[in-house]
Amino acid sequence: MTRYLVAIHHPDDYDPSAAEEEAMSRDIDALNDEMKVAGVRIFVGGLRPASSATALRAQPNGEVIVTDGPYLETKEHVGGFWVLEVADLDAALAWGRKAAVACRAPVEVRPLY
Repeated sequence: MTRYLVAIHHPDDYDPSAAEEEAMSRDIDALNDEMKVAGVRIFVGGLRPASSATALRAQPNGEVIVTDGPYLETKEHVGGFWVLEVADLDAALAWGRKAAVACRAPVEVRPLY
């Protein structure tokens, strides 16, 4: 069995209170339940907006610079994720497809080391 990250991507201006209507929440809850029953879900987590992030960058002299905001300035950010343990990439992609539908957002599937 291999572990995979299934990450949901949101635009920078994503507001869950406005975007996540009741039907979407039900779909995500149903997907979480399905993952639990299938025994594939290791961990799940939603992330606060990228604007609430704090970035730390090590400098050559050993100092660490701490700045408010995300590490990268992008138009999208990871808004939430699952860590799944499944047989192979095909199985991970099957769950990723379900996540994309439930979350109504792009999803990235990536194996963990």
